[in-house]
Amino acid sequence: PNHLVAARKQTRYAIRVLALVLLSLSLLPFWYSSLDAPTGSVPQNANEILAKCRALSLAPGPPAEFHKRTVSDRFDPRLGGKPVLIRNATIWSGKKVISGDIHLDKGVIRAVGNVNALELDETEVVEANGAWVTPGIVDLHSHVGVEPMPNLAGAADGNSFHGPILPWLRSLDGLNTHDDVYRLAVSGGVTTSLILPGSANAIGGQAFVIKLRPTSERSPEAMLVEPPFGINGSDVDPTARPRWRHMNLRAALLIMPPARVYSQTRMDTVWQMRQAYETARKLKSAQDTYCKSALAGTFPASPFPEDLQWEALVDVLRGRVKVQTHCYEAVDIDAFVRLSNEFQFPVAAFHHAHEAYLVPEVLKRAYGHTPAIAMFATFSRYKREAYRHSEFAPRILADEGVDVVMKSDNPGIVSRFLLHEAQQAHYWGLPADVALKSVTSTPARAMGLDHRLGFIKQGYDADIVLWDTHPLQLGATPMQVWVDGIPQLTRLDHLPVHSSPPSAPRTPNFDREAKETLRYEGLPPLEPRSVWGRVVFTNVSSTWAGDEMKLNVAGGTVVVEDGRIVCSGLDCDRSVYKGTEVEVVDLEGGTLTPALVAAGTALGLQEIAMEPSTTDGSAPDPFGLGITNRVGEEGILAKAVDGLQFGTRDALLAYRSGVTTAITAPLAAGGISVSFSLGAEHKLQRGAVVQAEAALHVEIDHSSAVPSVSTQIAALRALLLGKGEGMSGEAFKRVAEGRSTLVVKTNSADTISSLLLLKREVEAETRTPIKLTLLGASEAHLLAPEIADAGVGVVVAPVRSAPYTWDQRRILPGPPLTEDNLITTLFKHNVTVGIAPQGVLGERVMSTWAARNARFDAAWISLASGGVISKSDAHAMASRNIEKLLGVESSPILRDIVATKGGDLLSFEGKVVAIISPRRGVVDVL
Repeated sequence: PNHLVAARKQTRYAIRVLALVLLSLSLLPFWYSSLDAPTGSVPQNANEILAKCRALSLAPGPPAEFHKRTVSDRFDPRLGGKPVLIRNATIWSGKKVISGDIHLDKGVIRAVGNVNALELDETEVVEANGAWVTPGIVDLHSHVGVEPMPNLAGAADGNSFHGPILPWLRSLDGLNTHDDVYRLAVSGGVTTSLILPGSANAIGGQAFVIKLRPTSERSPEAMLVEPPFGINGSDVDPTARPRWRHMNLRAALLIMPPARVYSQTRMDTVWQMRQAYETARKLKSAQDTYCKSALAGTFPASPFPEDLQWEALVDVLRGRVKVQTHCYEAVDIDAFVRLSNEFQFPVAAFHHAHEAYLVPEVLKRAYGHTPAIAMFATFSRYKREAYRHSEFAPRILADEGVDVVMKSDNPGIVSRFLLHEAQQAHYWGLPADVALKSVTSTPARAMGLDHRLGFIKQGYDADIVLWDTHPLQLGATPMQVWVDGIPQLTRLDHLPVHSSPPSAPRTPNFDREAKETLRYEGLPPLEPRSVWGRVVFTNVSSTWAGDEMKLNVAGGTVVVEDGRIVCSGLDCDRSVYKGTEVEVVDLEGGTLTPALVAAGTALGLQEIAMEPSTTDGSAPDPFGLGITNRVGEEGILAKAVDGLQFGTRDALLAYRSGVTTAITAPLAAGGISVSFSLGAEHKLQRGAVVQAEAALHVEIDHSSAVPSVSTQIAALRALLLGKGEGMSGEAFKRVAEGRSTLVVKTNSADTISSLLLLKREVEAETRTPIKLTLLGASEAHLLAPEIADAGVGVVVAPVRSAPYTWDQRRILPGPPLTEDNLITTLFKHNVTVGIAPQGVLGERVMSTWAARNARFDAAWISLASGGVISKSDAHAMASRNIEKLLGVESSPILRDIVATKGGDLLSFEGKVVAIISPRRGVVDVL
């Protein structure tokens, strides 16, 4: 019928109309986009592409209203974060010192100055009483979470060995949230760290900034600070300014990767980086060409050029990545500056940079701006690239207007003690304000995060440290640490009480030494000027160190003749000044103190730890379990005296810091140690060798070079019970007969327990007491009463405990986490304690650089003890106790004496100016 035909026509017409409407609706987005988009062939994702193209020109940075925020993006109400008012504080703001209050709320600093507490509801009030408050310490170079502590293979994610160029790797993907260092670092005031990957690579990968506090989510992502958009749930806003990214590179030849792993030279490394950046440049150029065409009106037929592997390097070339580069020597720095100019990208900081202070003009040629220098205070000469490092480098760079950052390189320097790097730099001449900036505002700026970190200002992150003294004073300890406004420490009832004033130390003048360092390109002569005649010390304020010295210095005069004190105080008449050969040394209120002794280092047996040709080499294992120790049928035992090297730089630097003798065992498993003078020129000189044979040293550990711990103890048992032969058998026989001291290097409380039982077993068999000393002994506090009852002494190494290995995991950290530390615990149980510095670089690889810091280590021991250990007791731990524990018989009248100007030896105020050596019959003027 006709009406049905008409109905069908109407239906078909309606369908066509509906189809046209639907088609029009589907094209609406493209019509709208055409109002803002060029004409031409328009792909379906045109909006996305155009937004991406526009975003390429955006520079990183915070939103304009960032400092008006009232809640931090990192605020976590599930962890507390109650509002806090810190009242009456002395505040280092990151730029200057002010006095007043600080209001923290929801992870943000809400106010600084005079805050009315009556207007604040439910606020915890912390009365500072004038105590120092600083921003949280910022660590620009750390491997916490990727290079684990304790060191376990299953958590070692610091390096990939799949090529020298790996910009696509990310430290975030290997970040271990259970690392022991987080809690320890926070207890030292460290709140933020940049976690670097890939020290084994020329381009090691992308680094990430984290806060070190626990999070309720317990994930790596929850620790991040301003990661690139899209990570940890942050929204991608194409119109917002991007966040800073971070990349770790290395321009150096190493005695470690990449030279060792990839068998390459500096030339190889630089060429590989140039190739990588050329690849990125080509990709960047293709993107720019594509976007120029798209934004001008025509979309290219091909898709937007992208490559996930190289996109991070493209961002480097766009100036959106903070480039952090390992550079050691002048040749490395020059090469990377050249690279930065060739490919036109700025460098945020050169790390390690041991020779940067020698080439400031090269630094200033870097593309865009002068990089900051992230460095150690005195950690040096562990490899050839660090040979010319100088303690004066931070002050020299600061004088040149270069930003100075002190870093940890955890676990190189344990990040908990990063502040001590700034303290040392200040001692050697870095101005106090620059030293404080070097661990707060300057690293924050090098991270691109100085809009929220490194300062105490309104709108900044509530990362705050309340100190028990001025932060540049030795032993400064946090009383509380707030991270994102959340308190991190359980306040102890008995924190250490310091006698030091609430101001920075009055440090010595080292202008002459700094100039000499530059004059000699980092290797100034270190040999002292020896005086064999009469030396008169004037303005001596005191002599001290228990019963070691009892001199009447009334009148302030001490006279020395041929290295021996002949009169002091009022006993000296004016005639002492007569004669043309008289040398007068004005101590300006300084002191005379018995010299210190180094132990547990490789002093005298090596110059550069990682250069085998500069060392004595590896000695046979005294147990005969590792390297062969047999010549025919004779058991061979090395004597350190036979391999002694005199005049090494670390030995002379220690000497100039008041450490005048060292007791050193053969490298690395042990043998017979030697006591020798660090100031002597050679072995045949008078007084050069104090005692040719000191003690028998062995090591019991989990080294891959030896069998099981139980096998090592079994071998020790057999040797002590007379089963040995040759030189080795005779040495152990002397120990069993009580004629020689046995020094066992070990850390585990379980191994120590076995040694105490073995001592009891052997003594029952021989009916003779054994002289046993433990070296290392990180877990000895767990057995302090038993060690004391056994009459065993302990040389603690390192002084500041850290869980480097599984055998050291049960450390007693000390304030502010625990009331006692390892040393105070042993001391309270009347154990004879000596101290040794940080000295291990790797598996049985010893270092020597830290021996010079024994004076500061001893002072720290006293300050950290809360009054338990006197300064005199601490001094003994670094001197005569070491000799006693390591088998050195030394007459008090022959011990060296250190003359310091302006302050005493165990302080940041005294400067070592002379060594009085009765044994060598000389006064060495420095």
